[in-house]
Amino acid sequence: MAGAAPAAAFGQAVIGPPGSGKTTYCLGMSEFLRALGRRVAVVNLDPANEGLPYECAVDVGELVALGDVMDALRLGPNGGLLYCMEYLEANLDWLRAKLEPLRGHYLLFDCPGQVELCTHHGALRNIFSQMAQWDLRLTAVHLVDSHYCTDPAKFISVLCTSLATMLHVELPHVNLLSKMDLIEHYGKLAFNLDYYTEVLDLSYLLDHLASDPFFSHYRQLNEKLVQLIEDYSLVSFIPLNIQDKDSIQRVLQAVDKANGYCFGVQEQRSLEAMMSAAMGADFHFSSTLGIQEKYLGSSDQSVEQETMQL
Repeated sequence: MAGAAPAAAFGQAVIGPPGSGKTTYCLGMSEFLRALGRRVAVVNLDPANEGLPYECAVDVGELVALGDVMDALRLGPNGGLLYCMEYLEANLDWLRAKLEPLRGHYLLFDCPGQVELCTHHGALRNIFSQMAQWDLRLTAVHLVDSHYCTDPAKFISVLCTSLATMLHVELPHVNLLSKMDLIEHYGKLAFNLDYYTEVLDLSYLLDHLASDPFFSHYRQLNEKLVQLIEDYSLVSFIPLNIQDKDSIQRVLQAVDKANGYCFGVQEQRSLEAMMSAAMGADFHFSSTLGIQEKYLGSSDQSVEQETMQL
């Protein structure tokens, strides 16, 4: 009798720009998953990651060291990191041998923060594609610092980067606004939080930009960028505070639906939970409203009114 085929493995590829909280997310999510009873393994794919706060099951630094690459090839940090990813792509048999004993674990991949790796360079995408052939079902979890919401120009830039990442990486995708507990340290939001998480009518952001003498010269460019984002209509965000269990749970529900884990047989699941996942009945608007009340200070005046008074 032929042996049973190995069960599919599930995991998250944690990506995002430097400083967005990827390593902290891997630490918090791994602790949360262990509390749920899942077997978790964290894989560090960032050669520049030193002093890891979590227990690392696989470390790419064992294969290639960024410092050695920079010294040997006389490259800067950016070029050295790209070379490291290309070297890993050329030695995927090493990665497969390291991952094979972890079959049955839920995997978290802490990826490099080099933006071009997720927008136009092919190495990381090819690595993910090869993992899919190993029956490893990943969801790309893209972290973006939430303080960009306080600046309309930066938010449009983040939307363009997120869209480019979604189209390039070619994985089920969940975008997160990280560090929600610090969002108002950088200024007030012009609109309610759901405007940014659901990426509603962006023409209002153009009006805000038009009031700035510098950006008024680039109105046509901004209009084309906004039109491009709205034409694809792919980008949305989930707010995240890694210190809040309810926030992590909302993210995990979205990730489990994206990679199909919630429809698997690894855990006992009730019909009600299955139907909730299938229908998407997690009342996202209500949860966003609750987050706004929790982290954003209330004000009787809108930003526009305060600006008029100034």
